Amino acid sequence: MQGPPQHGVPRTSRIRNEEQQKLQALDKIQKYRDLEEQLRAHVEKKDYSGETFQLTSKLLRLNPEYYTVWNVRRRVLLSGLLSRAQGEPRSAKESPAFSAGKDGAVADTGTGDVATSGRDGDEETKNTDQDKSADKAAAENDLNLVRSELGFTIPLLIESPKCYWIWHYRTWILQQAIERLEVSEARRVWEEELGLASKMLTKDRRNFHAWGYRRHLVRKLESPELDGKSMAEAEFEYTSKMIRVDLSNFSAWHNRSKLIPRLLDERGASDQERRTFFDEELSLVREALNVGPEDQSLWYYHQFLVLNLTNFVGRPTITPNFTAEDRVTYLTREIQDILDLLEDYKDIKWIYETLVEYTLSLCQLENRDPHAGEKADIQKWLSNLKVLDPMRNGRWRDLEEDLQLK
Repeated sequence: MQGPPQHGVPRTSRIRNEEQQKLQALDKIQKYRDLEEQLRAHVEKKDYSGETFQLTSKLLRLNPEYYTVWNVRRRVLLSGLLSRAQGEPRSAKESPAFSAGKDGAVADTGTGDVATSGRDGDEETKNTDQDKSADKAAAENDLNLVRSELGFTIPLLIESPKCYWIWHYRTWILQQAIERLEVSEARRVWEEELGLASKMLTKDRRNFHAWGYRRHLVRKLESPELDGKSMAEAEFEYTSKMIRVDLSNFSAWHNRSKLIPRLLDERGASDQERRTFFDEELSLVREALNVGPEDQSLWYYHQFLVLNLTNFVGRPTITPNFTAEDRVTYLTREIQDILDLLEDYKDIKWIYETLVEYTLSLCQLENRDPHAGEKADIQKWLSNLKVLDPMRNGRWRDLEEDLQLK
């Protein structure tokens, strides 16, 4: 007897669909376990063949978080697919036993023995030609392999953009390019990867994995390994572009803060140029705070700028030659601007927390204790913080005790 339909679907049909879904899930799990057992058997036999490589491809498409499989894949590449790294001694078997194709597929190429001795000049010339030919074939194989592996991980990365193991594997593959290719070829691969990172950040502007990966790419592209030079100006402009698109891009603001000291040093900026630059950055973040005062990333960047006034000894700074009077003047102005902001926004904890911090910093700059009016203000701001940020009430009470406000 068929039960009454629910939401237009007969009960028996719904139960049948649920059973089918369960059976499909169990079948998928069994296939996954079978692949896992097959791979484990190959590894136990130290069989790093093309079949093992294909098993890693199948498993990683199902579960890219399985980091052990990524390690097996690396071992397979080093055991058969990749040629010798530059500077390694030549082995008798120079050609790889199999080569990688698209999507992790492999093809058997056989192995070629390189002649190592000869009895006359013609044979030595032949051996030299064979060596050059083998080197060229190895370089082409490695370049194709690097591109193939980077291509293999792209669909995985699109599906799982915050999977650490995919990012780590791509970094490792790129390092193989440095070790095995000519500098010009390796640099081209890394530059293409930087373009890919830019595209990913266009789709997901706040992906901190992609931002960290981009910083790694830039460091390598700037390094002697890739005949690099400074990219500070270009990267600084990139942060400006990303901030214009999204003021809440925490990673873009963070990158900007790390670039600025080096940027100014490379420009050979004078004291006046540094002051102008500092004013422009303060103006930029102040305008952003007027639009989005609830945005934590903006307050963190503002704090970075203020630290250049209050904590400038023994660290890279924008303002190395500001006088004590300069620092007090700037900080006093910032406190007043935040007080003006408070008139329109009474329920944002970042405003109160920043006022407390900057007021205490001003007292330190002037080498004095807070006066009665400042203590009254701080007590009032801490009272608001207890309401707006109750999870950190212990901190606010400790501050009250330290300042003897009770």
